Amino acid sequence: MSVKIDVIRVEIPEGTNVILGQSHFIKTVEDLYETLASSSPSLKFGFAFSEASGKRLIRWDGNDTELINVAIENCKKIAAGHTFILYIKNGYPINILNRLKSVDEIVRLFAATSNPLQVLVAETDQGRGIIGVIDGYTPLGVESDIDIKERKEILRKFGYKR
Repeated sequence: MSVKIDVIRVEIPEGTNVILGQSHFIKTVEDLYETLASSSPSLKFGFAFSEASGKRLIRWDGNDTELINVAIENCKKIAAGHTFILYIKNGYPINILNRLKSVDEIVRLFAATSNPLQVLVAETDQGRGIIGVIDGYTPLGVESDIDIKERKEILRKFGYKR
């Protein structure tokens, strides 16, 4: 038996964030929709989910056609069973991650980012699976006192800290 490893670059449209995860059941599609739709009236989203058995279709849903289409296209490129890719705008992952983690079918989250994202996919004679992600770039150094001050100011500006 052999393993082939591919690096898949995920397209992330300007002004959006992507969340990549693994789930275990077709019910994921409706439960994700309900969770996202009830999280914020202004959240725009689209997602795609790859079935790993049965018809093995890419299932999809959302409230934004552009985001649905980009989710489907990236799900096709990744082509790993029981994975989902979710795109959001008018909101941030930090505001929905705990809600996603509480969806019964979700097994794990690999990434939640607006940074450049690469997915490491292993392929065997059985199929494909995600073995990891590359989220953003390599660090350039350690934060200084000025960087710490800027970080704290940004969190307060966005309203995450007082």
